[in-house]
Amino acid sequence: MKQFGVHHLLLFAAAILLLPFATPDIASDRAALLGLRSAVGGRVLLWNLSSLTPCQWSGVVCSPENSSVVELHLPGMGLSGKLPSNTITNMTNLQTLSLRYNALSGPLPADIFSSLTSLRNLYLQHNFFSGQIPETLFSLTSLVRVNLAENNFSGPLSPSFNNLTRLGTLYLQNNHFSGPIPDLNLPTLDQFDVSNNNLTGEIPRGLSGKPKSSFAGNSLCGDPLDSCNGKPKKKLSGGAIAGIIIGSVLGFLVLLLLVFCLCRMLARKGVSSKDEGVVKEKELEIPTEKAMESGVGKDSPSSSFAAAMGAREKEKGEGRLLSGGKKGLVFLGKTGWNFDLDDLLRASAEVLGKGTFGTAYKAVMENGLAVAVKRLRDVNMGEKEFREKMEEVGKMDHENLVPLRAYYYNREEKLLVYDYLPMGSLSALLHGNKGGGRTPLNWETRAAIALGTARGISYLHSQGSTISHGNIKSSNILLTKSYEPRVSDFGLAQLAGPTATPNRVAGYRAPEVTDPHRVSQKADVYSFGVLLLELLTGKAPTHSLMNEEGVDLPRWVQSVVREEWTAEVFDLELLRYQNVEEDMVQLLQLAVDCTAQYPDNRPSMMKVVAKIEELSPKTSQYPIGDIVESHGLDSGSTPP
Repeated sequence: MKQFGVHHLLLFAAAILLLPFATPDIASDRAALLGLRSAVGGRVLLWNLSSLTPCQWSGVVCSPENSSVVELHLPGMGLSGKLPSNTITNMTNLQTLSLRYNALSGPLPADIFSSLTSLRNLYLQHNFFSGQIPETLFSLTSLVRVNLAENNFSGPLSPSFNNLTRLGTLYLQNNHFSGPIPDLNLPTLDQFDVSNNNLTGEIPRGLSGKPKSSFAGNSLCGDPLDSCNGKPKKKLSGGAIAGIIIGSVLGFLVLLLLVFCLCRMLARKGVSSKDEGVVKEKELEIPTEKAMESGVGKDSPSSSFAAAMGAREKEKGEGRLLSGGKKGLVFLGKTGWNFDLDDLLRASAEVLGKGTFGTAYKAVMENGLAVAVKRLRDVNMGEKEFREKMEEVGKMDHENLVPLRAYYYNREEKLLVYDYLPMGSLSALLHGNKGGGRTPLNWETRAAIALGTARGISYLHSQGSTISHGNIKSSNILLTKSYEPRVSDFGLAQLAGPTATPNRVAGYRAPEVTDPHRVSQKADVYSFGVLLLELLTGKAPTHSLMNEEGVDLPRWVQSVVREEWTAEVFDLELLRYQNVEEDMVQLLQLAVDCTAQYPDNRPSMMKVVAKIEELSPKTSQYPIGDIVESHGLDSGSTPP
């Protein structure tokens, strides 16, 4: 008995000694998360604090065996205040850290990166962080993506970035970094942006292949910008000087002759003094439609925005934009942009496409800033009412909306200025390329696009019971470089003139809609349901109308499901993914509910958002950018 007791005592003692080493990481990680939670304000993190493991907490992803936290995603949670020391750094197995789109401020703790040797993805953009980048960042040789954009970081850019030999993305734009750009030798660096800082000097040769927009808004020179050293001036010969003088005299005489002829023409026509004042006012003529057809300004980056706009109105005696005078662009909110109407008209431009409410253009300013401009047509609204409407639209602020940045109004022309999103629309992504080089959209990406779009529309509906979008379709869902959805064209349905008919949203229009100016929120739900079906089936609603003898997409889906051929509904690109069939079927059922014939049978957008979050809990924890970036699906990138 004595030997038996001693034996068991030894086993018990060994168990006591080994127990602390069984779960040290997860306990430390839990304490670190609680320390972070108590230090930052904002939206309450709904974590079950009674749980001994944080692996089920929202935004927390653990290793397969739940022994440590490997990902922390808390974007857009309204967090504020300063990050505390001795918290994040204690999560030593962390691979992804995303705190973007919050209101965190102050310098980063010096120790924040000291123990994060496994960190691969760091997303801190759109906060108010200040000070210099901690030196401990440059010891994290596993880093693949770093995004510190849209903050208040300052100081020089350290040459120690060269230590990050696996770095593929480095976004530092819209901060206050100063001094020269160090000579970076990072062969894997595909995505790089330091625009809108206080950087000076020559661009290193290793970065000369990056686009101009990556360096805009600084005092930099060298490829791809202007040369730092101008070409040496050659001394003019006597013959060249004489030629210049003779040419100047002849030019002056020709100018006098033109002025004389102009005066004679004005005298003959008896131009009034009022008309003379108009002639003297600086104007910019829009070229004729014939010039557009010949290629001027159409998909040509070298043409000016004014030229790219064409001139159907020109033949009617209209189509002028005053580039002088008191009235010009009206900016909404704090954009950080510094240009006026003249700059916009001089910008190089190309036509992006013709939509329901007008033609969209990409305009690139002389400093490299790219914006999207929508030229409205058939707007029957007075100036006061128009400006009030634009102010209302400009106040709409949500991460899944394309914000209206500025507008211009005069009797003949109405322009709207937005952020330019280079990835284009969801419609183009789904239907634009069916060839062998197409990159398929996986299930997580599609589900996250659906969720982000639903959140944007739900936000619009929350602004008032009478506020709706009125024109929901896949071509109005624009995508960022990380495939995050942004709903565009909201607030414009009420501007459309009588020529805009309900057919403008063929395939998306709810059956009860007869007046395009009066679209209810339940009609928006119907259009969103069609959009869900489009994501799930890969079929465009307009394609169904043309090739199914008038059978719209919702009725086609219901007919297939009724025959229990549900698998036939889904896009073939989705059938390759395992263990998501149930979620796909439930999302399909939600789409069917949204496209119910009677409006009262459709759910609200708030309930739609909740349902998609329930179906895709991982997707709902953080925006699609984190999903796409952590899978290496960012534009032009490959998995690390």
